[in-house]
Amino acid sequence: MSPPQTDEKGCPKCGHTETELDSISTTGGGLSKMFDVQNRSFQVVSCANCGYAELYKSSSSGNLADLFLG
Repeated sequence: MSPPQTDEKGCPKCGHTETELDSISTTGGGLSKMFDVQNRSFQVVSCANCGYAELYKSSSSGNLADLFLG
């Protein structure tokens, strides 16, 4: 059963509207993985209430919190 539909924006899981922003780097495949070279960067937007998080490529422009909250 799916949650009820509302017009309110917020976290996709709990509806909370406060977020935290961070960044992570990861390895790719092939030689970068073999030599543990972290050549891929992502921005992380997470809900301050439930911890649900989404990753966005670092080259993304605009306000990531707005993308996350809808």
